[in-house]
Amino acid sequence: MKTFNVYPLMPITPVKAQGSYLWDQHNKKYLDLYGGHAVISIGHSHPHYVKKITDQLNNLAFYSNSVQNPLQEELAFKLGELSGCNNYSLFLSNSGAEANENALKLASFHNGRKKVIAFNKSFHGRTSLAVAATNDTSIQAKVNEHEVIFLPLNDSQKFLDTINDSICAVIIEGIQGVGGINIPTIEFLNLLRKKCHEHGVVLILDEVQSGYGRSGKFFAHQYAFIEFDMITVAKGMGNGFPVAGTLIAPHFESKYGMLGTTFGGNHLACAASIAVLDVIKDENLIERSFEIGEKWMKHLKTLPGIKEVRGKGLMIGLEFEFPIADLKNALNNEFNILVGTASNKNIIRLLPALTVKQEDINLFNTALEQILLNQLKPV
Repeated sequence: MKTFNVYPLMPITPVKAQGSYLWDQHNKKYLDLYGGHAVISIGHSHPHYVKKITDQLNNLAFYSNSVQNPLQEELAFKLGELSGCNNYSLFLSNSGAEANENALKLASFHNGRKKVIAFNKSFHGRTSLAVAATNDTSIQAKVNEHEVIFLPLNDSQKFLDTINDSICAVIIEGIQGVGGINIPTIEFLNLLRKKCHEHGVVLILDEVQSGYGRSGKFFAHQYAFIEFDMITVAKGMGNGFPVAGTLIAPHFESKYGMLGTTFGGNHLACAASIAVLDVIKDENLIERSFEIGEKWMKHLKTLPGIKEVRGKGLMIGLEFEFPIADLKNALNNEFNILVGTASNKNIIRLLPALTVKQEDINLFNTALEQILLNQLKPV
């Protein structure tokens, strides 16, 4: 049997990792500024993280959700405390796609409706919704039993023309990741909140990539100072361990059989997630993310050849006037630096661990400037 080849893979086989660095099978060292789509929130092999998982592995590694698990309660408490969402409830699952699907199910249970508004270039997990959202024009798609209407991000008039009492939910990312680090404006988020409330529509905030301190706040939407009906999390939640959650506002009533999961919230996943929250709190990584990100973006804006720098905290997008495939390969092959891309082929995504060191950022800055100066030299 062979694997089903659906991903373009980097020509690297990691065998060791520490902090912001990876080593391949030839002992070649790479600076990792992508963290596997933003999953490495507290750095590779953080000692507290490794100890928490090891201790749990040596006791009870896993059991399904058919028994009581005090680690779930500890995780929910610490997540509520650090995020400021103490009044929410937590349903644990395994991936961002599951977290979003559970949020949409709950929304339908709540108001009995099926239509969902999402936004162009959004990405809400490996579902039909994600495939459809890559289009730039308003389209409709069937996702499970939901009819999804896609609108341009930050287009208030098109949203006002679409929102009505037949809409079940609106789902939006705190910052679009795969779409190219596109940020909803504070004014737009406030409009969504106001109109969803007026029409009895459930407002879902997808913080799968932008959450867990990456933006310089625990959740990116907290720059707008508004509350969402549900918030979905994953990726950086487990620092690479598969875990996700749906945070649910108190006006949703739970019932037995409403949702289900076998692996969601298992003992190892909870241990990993608790360790991440401990490190974020103890090392002040949210404040650090904001400060380092602001300084980094300020410098990047001085470099030649970059059309636009956008982002918040350590979720940064660099848009160029040209496709970045060669630039990305040069960073990888000549300087041993790993970065990410987006659905827009002119964009590089920077999603380093929140523990990234300034000297590592300086290495990237120097490498990028050297590549761009060589590329922009007159022939």
